Amino acid sequence: MSDRKPLTLHRLRAMHAAGEKLAMLTCYDAAFAGVLDAAGVDILLVGDSLGMVLQGRDSTLPVTVPEMAYHTACVARGRRSAWLVADLPFGSYQQSTAQAIESAVALMQAGAQMVKLEGGGWTVPVVAALVERGIPVCAHLGLTPQSVHALGGWRVQGRDEAAAAQLLADAQALAEAGAAMMVLELVPSALAARVQQAVNIPMIGIGAGPGTAGQVLVLHDMLGLNGQNVPRFVRNFIADVGPTDNPVQEAVRRYVAAVKDGSFPDAVLHGYQ
Repeated sequence: MSDRKPLTLHRLRAMHAAGEKLAMLTCYDAAFAGVLDAAGVDILLVGDSLGMVLQGRDSTLPVTVPEMAYHTACVARGRRSAWLVADLPFGSYQQSTAQAIESAVALMQAGAQMVKLEGGGWTVPVVAALVERGIPVCAHLGLTPQSVHALGGWRVQGRDEAAAAQLLADAQALAEAGAAMMVLELVPSALAARVQQAVNIPMIGIGAGPGTAGQVLVLHDMLGLNGQNVPRFVRNFIADVGPTDNPVQEAVRRYVAAVKDGSFPDAVLHGYQ
């Protein structure tokens, strides 16, 4: 798929409107960016998960803006067509709107085409301010890793009706503020589908069942590089790849195909009811 045209926000919206599922994977360097792009991944996410995946930390909290900018620049140099999203790390947008704008500018100058931030409520005016200044935003609701201590650990969110109603209200408010995309992490499948139906922007699920507009996984998880320490919704896509010149690219190609045809995630095995 190296000859495909560069994906734009307009193109992603059109794909969503046409019912085509969007395939997203995390990516942290130029080499993997080239492999993922060639395999047909629609969206590359330079996640602050790099703190755990690459740096060996026990959370995403220590990751800094300069670290995110460095990895974003690496990925930007390696990609050709995929849309590039970069996480605003913890502490880089919580203090003020001005701080959020400054942090987002640093990531956009490094090569990001969209920034992602976590949470609802207080983030709504931050999203509006970024969008007003021409910075595309991906929101992130459900299990928000930067708030893992406040949430009591890596737990499914939105299980009771009050929490589900709040998540839906937050999603609607963020979309109205201008968020063009949203990640829903660790929420019940039925709730994720309900949010996707109610909010007319692409919802990218992770541990949220098959009812969203797309899926995202941590690259190292779906390649089986994190041992047994992976969430139960993850599928190892490289395990069944036979002899080939590029097993990683083939595994990623299979992931993209499974997202596109709806066979990943499985509603029971890989989602939360």
